[in-house]
Amino acid sequence: MTAIKHALQRDIFTPNDERLLSIVNVCKAGKKKKNCFLCATVTTERPVQVKVVKVKKSDKGDFYKRQIAWALRDLAVVDAKDAVKENPEFDLHFEKIYKWVASSTAEKNAFISCIWKLNQRYLRKKIDFVNVSAQLLEESVPSGENQSVTGGDEEAVDEYQELNAREEQDIEIMMEGCEYAISNAEAFAEKLSRELQVLDGANIQSIMASEKQVTILMQLLDEALKEVDQIELKLSSYEEMLQSVKEQMDQISESNHLIHLSNTNNVKLLSEIEFLVNHMDLAKGHIKALQEGDLASSRGIEACTNAADALLQCMNVALRPGHDMLLAVKQQQQRFSDLREHFARRLASHLNNVFVQQGHDQSSTLAQHSVELTLPNHHPFHRDLLRYAKLMEWLKSTDYGKYEGLTKNYMDYLSRLYEREIKDFFEVAKIKMTGTTKESKKFATLPRKESAVKQETESLHGSSGKLTGSTSSLNKLSVQSSGNRRSQSSSLLDMGNMSASDLDVADRTKFDKIFEQVLSELEPLCLAEQDFISKFFKLQQHQSMSGTMTEAEDLDGGALSRQHNSGTLLPVSSEKDMIRQMMIKIFRCIEPELNNLIALGDKIDSFNSLYMLVKMSHHVWTAQNVDPASFLSTTLGNVLVTVKRNFDKCISNQIRQMEEVKISKKSKVGILPFVVEFEEFAGLAESIFKNAERRGDLDKAYTKLIRGVFINVEKVANESQKTPRDVVMMENFHHIFATLSRLKISCLEAEKKEAKQKYTDHLQSYVIYSLGQPLEKLNHFFEGVEARVAQGIREEEVSYQLAFNKQELRKVIREYPGKEVKKGLDNLYKKVDKHLCEEENLLQVVWHSMQDEFIRQYKHFEGLIARCYPGSGVTMEFTIQDILDYCSSIAQSH
Repeated sequence: MTAIKHALQRDIFTPNDERLLSIVNVCKAGKKKKNCFLCATVTTERPVQVKVVKVKKSDKGDFYKRQIAWALRDLAVVDAKDAVKENPEFDLHFEKIYKWVASSTAEKNAFISCIWKLNQRYLRKKIDFVNVSAQLLEESVPSGENQSVTGGDEEAVDEYQELNAREEQDIEIMMEGCEYAISNAEAFAEKLSRELQVLDGANIQSIMASEKQVTILMQLLDEALKEVDQIELKLSSYEEMLQSVKEQMDQISESNHLIHLSNTNNVKLLSEIEFLVNHMDLAKGHIKALQEGDLASSRGIEACTNAADALLQCMNVALRPGHDMLLAVKQQQQRFSDLREHFARRLASHLNNVFVQQGHDQSSTLAQHSVELTLPNHHPFHRDLLRYAKLMEWLKSTDYGKYEGLTKNYMDYLSRLYEREIKDFFEVAKIKMTGTTKESKKFATLPRKESAVKQETESLHGSSGKLTGSTSSLNKLSVQSSGNRRSQSSSLLDMGNMSASDLDVADRTKFDKIFEQVLSELEPLCLAEQDFISKFFKLQQHQSMSGTMTEAEDLDGGALSRQHNSGTLLPVSSEKDMIRQMMIKIFRCIEPELNNLIALGDKIDSFNSLYMLVKMSHHVWTAQNVDPASFLSTTLGNVLVTVKRNFDKCISNQIRQMEEVKISKKSKVGILPFVVEFEEFAGLAESIFKNAERRGDLDKAYTKLIRGVFINVEKVANESQKTPRDVVMMENFHHIFATLSRLKISCLEAEKKEAKQKYTDHLQSYVIYSLGQPLEKLNHFFEGVEARVAQGIREEEVSYQLAFNKQELRKVIREYPGKEVKKGLDNLYKKVDKHLCEEENLLQVVWHSMQDEFIRQYKHFEGLIARCYPGSGVTMEFTIQDILDYCSSIAQSH
């Protein structure tokens, strides 16, 4: 084994700068035995790397080759199988488990011991040694032949030290003095031994000679000790002298400390006095301004504002601990409180007088606005009051009770003033809408039954019962389209004809402008007042209320709260709510007046709801973009709900009026009035709602109306006695399709396709029904032929049927020569002309469709003759060209 170890070291590990420390001869367990060697190695270079290498003898010769190597740090478990009994098997757990059988148990134990020592020395890694005897895991115990490798070699390597330069020089000098050192080593060693003995003797003599010197040294030490005692005595005396000096210095230090403490206290006292004087001393000019300052002039307001700010700073100064116990501080604080109370009373009294005077001044200007549709301008009043904004802020932070009182008084005075202005403004708007005096305007709000006659003369009528309210242009067109055919319709349409000339498009445009002007006047008025309230009363619209407000107080005696029509009070949670609640009380009449104006517009013309919906929606959208929770946005939103309700009511009334329409039993129907009126409604609505925000509402209304039109067209068609049902359906749905195609209403694309389909279906149905009459017997004959074929008789055997033989066919064909066919077609043309109305101009379309259908039937008859009567030589007495000539000449003659 030693020879193999040296061979492996020489051939395999020395070229790789590695040293072989342990080796074991193994083979794999359970397989055909192929011996190999497991070697434990370390590198000679640092850092040291420890490996387990598998070496195998080459198949081609007697030399060994390195097969695989594992790093020791990858080894997880060493399993010796049995710690008591001798067992050559062991396992090494690397990335997988390798099972080995050693050639002897001694080699296995030596190898495992080497692995354990290498792990302890280089890795300090806890490798699990399973089923291994404790004796093997003791590093100090030698283990067989490998001890010299694992221990001795390592210690030799560690204890060996190279000679330094001086040692090498001394050895060279010594060897030069003895030239035979190399040739005769024994003589050189004897010489060195003799010289060493000489040196030892010299050392002993030197030690013996030094005894006298030691005695002398001891005497010197005794003398030195005596000198030390004398020095200690002198130091003790010096210490006693210094002790008295120390006591005197301590007294001086204590005195200096007291002086320093006194100076520090004086400096601090001066600082406190300067703090109180600087922060709690109010100038005489400020005191005079607070007591006697002029609150009417700009200079006096500025002086009072500066004095109030100075007073607030003095009152709000952050006193240091103990200041409030000083009598002077208490007296100064009381003086400040008296000044604050006095000035707050003066300021509140003056502003109340300003509010009252504003009400009188604005009332005097109402007369000049009574004939114009404009609202008085409050900008000058706001400009004058804004001079007091800083004083209001001061009052809010110092005396909230008086601030609330001013706020309540302002709301009371201004609400009465705005109520007069807004009511007069809406009176003017209503007069301009109706074009009447105030008396007649007031009469316009009476119920329809009480003012029926005056409604007709003054053009003030409610929902008139006709489909489009009081829309003159639609009624005129309805009268023209229906002519005297509507003379016998219901009283509902008679009333529409009676009021058809009352209003026209100009009236609606006038109403639209007046309504827009009303909203345009109200909007800046509300915004200006809201902006003024925010600035004057210092209410931030996105900031929480200060802690001085108490939620338990109500509008009359504490914090402001919102008062609804029901009288319930809600606590204020933010300054934004406070602004809105003040606006609600000041402008409490706007919403009722707007609702009254909307009701009047709806009475004048139900179609005014379209204009109002568009205008109101635009203003609501604009207000919500500025502030969705503002008073203006909320109020206009509530009114918009009313407008939308009126719009929905208008649509519902139109649908109801469609259902109530009656037709004449003696005249042809033609285009139904509500179809024409839907066309006019859609055209008007498209012009009004162009680029409007509420387009979705119109689309929903379109869907309801068109469904109602479809249902009632079919209903009227079913009830028609004079005009065939297919004609009524065809003409009206053609008109609807043309209307939707022209207006291009995107939400009605499906209805447009449906209308086209219905028109096409009923046109085809009418054509087929009408063509059964010119060749009636021929039609009946071939229907019988088709019936026999359907019963299972072969087509070529039909001619053997008695009722359908060749003679019967010739007999029927002879009854329809070309002259009779032309006469029948001419009568058919006249009948179709009586059925169709002139407005829709469908006669030529229907006639062309009949011509095509007739030719199709002709070809069908010719095909039946060819199949059922082959070789009979029977043909029709007219050709397709004859049919074309007949139809063309008939159309030209009429």
